[in-house]
Amino acid sequence: MPYSRRNFVKTASVIALGATLPLEAIASLRRRVSPNDKIQVGLIGANNQGFTNLKSFLLNSEVECVAIADVDENVYNRRAEELVQANFKKPAFYQDYRKMLKDKDIDVVIIGTPDHWHCLMLVDTLEAGKDAYLEKPIGNSIHEIDIMANAVKKQQRLVQVGQWQRSQPHFVDAINFVHSGQLGHIRTTKTWSYVDWKGAVPKVPDAPVPAGVDYNMWLGPAPRRPFNKNRFHASWRWYWEYGGGVMTDWGVHLIDYILYGMKASVPKSVMAMGGKMAFPDDDMVTPDTLHTMYDFGNFTMQWEQTIGIGRGFYGRPHGISFVGENGTLVLDRNGWEVLPEKQKMEAVSYKKGDSEVGLDLHVRNFLDCVTNKTPEKLNANLEIGRNVALVSQMGNIAYRTGERVYWDAAKQKFTSSAANDLIKPVYHNGWKLPKY
Repeated sequence: MPYSRRNFVKTASVIALGATLPLEAIASLRRRVSPNDKIQVGLIGANNQGFTNLKSFLLNSEVECVAIADVDENVYNRRAEELVQANFKKPAFYQDYRKMLKDKDIDVVIIGTPDHWHCLMLVDTLEAGKDAYLEKPIGNSIHEIDIMANAVKKQQRLVQVGQWQRSQPHFVDAINFVHSGQLGHIRTTKTWSYVDWKGAVPKVPDAPVPAGVDYNMWLGPAPRRPFNKNRFHASWRWYWEYGGGVMTDWGVHLIDYILYGMKASVPKSVMAMGGKMAFPDDDMVTPDTLHTMYDFGNFTMQWEQTIGIGRGFYGRPHGISFVGENGTLVLDRNGWEVLPEKQKMEAVSYKKGDSEVGLDLHVRNFLDCVTNKTPEKLNANLEIGRNVALVSQMGNIAYRTGERVYWDAAKQKFTSSAANDLIKPVYHNGWKLPKY
């Protein structure tokens, strides 16, 4: 990792509770900065994670939010009021993000929209000459992921993917332990998300588009269909047209650390089974239960998800485990420990992590790289985002085809025609896939 443990802890002590603070408290921590040193930020998508990201940006005194683009004027009004009440300047408003990108004073764009928009928005941002902080997963299909990677290489802009665990100190410590070799030969790994905070999505009828919402802009390249609140704010992720379910929501964060710990990128094959087993008649399309097995050649990785059950492996609702011949390292957002095999190594007692500072450190790393023009020091660059997004998409494709799918690395496609049919999305409503 570009940051040392020492630098992580030093920065964490300054950031403290970070974006969990109220906006008023964040504003009180800011200091005066020369206009020449300011980084002007525009946010696309302010409803949920996008605004959380912005709060982490605002912890840094040089950042000024000058614009928000959101298809829902109601979201903008709520966020603008929160900012003004906390003594921040009121940002300009755009319902069409492309108009915001024409503002030459904007240096950095935060993209916090549903996944089906990421590819278009990132490419447009790069072509407008701006750096980007991009929410994970980087794209909603393998083809989009490749386009985005090519665009970053051609445009030579800095992109940090929102896989913020890459900047969280105790995750770094745990992976350093994995890389030390003390676990012995690691033959299998596990990662899981047991989601007990979410239940069924009851079916509701289609309805008129809410006032203040540009629904056509929300759909963008997705298929045209009547407005339904289940497919709008927050719950869009349970439909293939806009997202990839738990696999690309939680999976991208957790699988990323398996790839990092094992120094791996793409598996040889994937197979998956599951379905709508908890809520067979609700409105979700993506599975509520999924078991996916990846074969990387020299080790295997298991991904497991459930909705409506919260007790996962090792009593943790989410986590990562590296199962070595000497012991097993178990890691989650709260800390890590090592469970030894008998008489093969000493246990490593539970090491509690600080789960509050990862996002803030991740943003600070990005801003430092933007200021110093050091893309090589990004903690989660586009290539890191590409690898885990690809692996996650492969898992969903294995589930959707019902096949064990094999990846041909030389041809960058599957050996199955059914799987290959899911590589490239069809864009609708006059939107075109960028050509890179």
